[in-house]
Amino acid sequence: MIPDRIIEQGTLAVDGTRASVEVRLPWYRALPGSCIAGATLTIDGVEAPSDSLRWRMNGREFRFDELLDETGEWWFPVDSAVLSGHLPITADDEHEVRVDLTLYIPYIIISDTETLHIEEHDTKTMTARQAQEVAA
Repeated sequence: MIPDRIIEQGTLAVDGTRASVEVRLPWYRALPGSCIAGATLTIDGVEAPSDSLRWRMNGREFRFDELLDETGEWWFPVDSAVLSGHLPITADDEHEVRVDLTLYIPYIIISDTETLHIEEHDTKTMTARQAQEVAA
């Protein structure tokens, strides 16, 4: 719905072998964590291993399988979440970042057994910074 704003420009960070980027909700209403079906993080054409991906929102970090039943934490359109994964990239260099995001929209029913799911993508080029520089 709002795919060109998924990746927050200037938020690519490197912390050892982990890379992270801030992402925004491409929907107009808040969604519980259980509606975040998955994401991928690709930098310079290399996708982070799925088992290394982590999702941080509201000060808590999750694996995607932990979000399946998570109804206590909500992602709001005005808040950024952080998607990270194992990708050895270098700071101070420019990188192409792609995020693919899949969300379920629980209040839009499309069949007797299915709710709407959306798949959105965004790609941006930005310079990576050391993690502590982004947080400062």
